[in-house]
Amino acid sequence: MAGGVPGGGKGVKRDDSVKERLERLELPFNAYGVDPYGVSKWHLRVIFEAMSFFYRSYFRVRCHGIEHIPSRGRAMVVGNHSGGVAVDGAMVVTSCFLEMEPPRLAQGMAEKFIASTPVASTWTSRCGQFPGLPEHAIRLLEEDRLLMIFPEGARGTAKLYPQRYDLVDFGTGFMRLALKTRTPIIPFGFLGGGAAIPTVANLYGLGKLLGMPYVPVTPYLLPLPLPVPLEIHYGEPMVFEGTGNEEDTVIQGYVEQVKERIAGIVERRRHERWKGVES
Repeated sequence: MAGGVPGGGKGVKRDDSVKERLERLELPFNAYGVDPYGVSKWHLRVIFEAMSFFYRSYFRVRCHGIEHIPSRGRAMVVGNHSGGVAVDGAMVVTSCFLEMEPPRLAQGMAEKFIASTPVASTWTSRCGQFPGLPEHAIRLLEEDRLLMIFPEGARGTAKLYPQRYDLVDFGTGFMRLALKTRTPIIPFGFLGGGAAIPTVANLYGLGKLLGMPYVPVTPYLLPLPLPVPLEIHYGEPMVFEGTGNEEDTVIQGYVEQVKERIAGIVERRRHERWKGVES
């Protein structure tokens, strides 16, 4: 059965610099600014300097419920995917860094094709985003890290514009992982990704040639994000009891509870967005 656990971070001052926040990031960096996983403080500074511009000025992200994420200890933020490319993932990671005190690094499970792309694979791993292998996720959670999961996977970002608020089938691996490692799940709804990159078609053949799941096509052809206001709404933590070895039907039932919670957040907030536009 789902329940709640104590929450964590608070919003921070907008003039708080990336450099200052990196100094408060509670990761075991060595004298060279690298942690045991190869996460680099230098790479993080470069990325977060860029992401803070997109977060604060370009997308003007509004973040709600960040206090539901624990300040310390293992946790898993789980939400909906949309928008052709992973704008949502970048903004969720940035929200945890800019809005929490102390700042936290949300570490995601990157798509496997990224690992075969030389420059991208180096930068993603140096910034704490690793290939989506169970052993990586288990190790991170056992060391009390914050994990970011999109159970829809690439099927989520492949949604076309009319389906941007819909949720496709969730994978079940994240639930077995949460049970096995006794990790609370913080559901979140991400709004605006489908409007930032309004996908009208996906070129699967071209994607295969390029080693990607697909190439999204927008009305202006290239999948470049528009300056659309984005929102992240974190819900109260959900805790499930079990070992991770339960029958598929039990696991699927737990997954549906998480999916319903996320769908509810998205549905409520999308109507509020429309009311705001109309007014």
